[in-house]
Amino acid sequence: MAQRPQETVIGRITAVFGIKGWLKVYSYTDPLDGILDYRNWTAVFEGKRIPLELEEGRRHGPGIVVKLKGIDDRNKAATYCGFDIVVPQSELPDLPEGEYYWYQLEGLRVETISGEVLGVVDHMIETGANDVLVVKSSPESIDQKERLIPYLPEQVVKSIDLTSGLIVVDWDVEF
Repeated sequence: MAQRPQETVIGRITAVFGIKGWLKVYSYTDPLDGILDYRNWTAVFEGKRIPLELEEGRRHGPGIVVKLKGIDDRNKAATYCGFDIVVPQSELPDLPEGEYYWYQLEGLRVETISGEVLGVVDHMIETGANDVLVVKSSPESIDQKERLIPYLPEQVVKSIDLTSGLIVVDWDVEF
């Protein structure tokens, strides 16, 4: 996903909806319609950046549909399909203590409780049960394995220190 250091991806434009320029959006926010709280978006695709203004939007079935200012027909709307939606990180609401945005965890070093370096968080994925840290090996890793570690605070994830860039996990190195 193309993003600048002080921006984060909050969704993706996936398809057109109807003939009046509406678009279907896959929202990465929780709750899904939280994406509608952001009025000024930047659409990003293959290095191309386009500022957009949300005119209106709503839940529609399991997803979100939106009307963007200046996009009034299906053909013009179709040119935005596949674009990521980014906003400045400064616009994100503060989280309660102990909660983190995914972008804050990406790039952190992951060690076991015994100090063995497993690698670095490359990205996260959402599953039905819980989120998962995708940990890729780094030069100081104990091996070259990619690991999928469940993001279960207190159970598996024992501590997160954003300042030192470290996540400590209770995880068997053989997994």
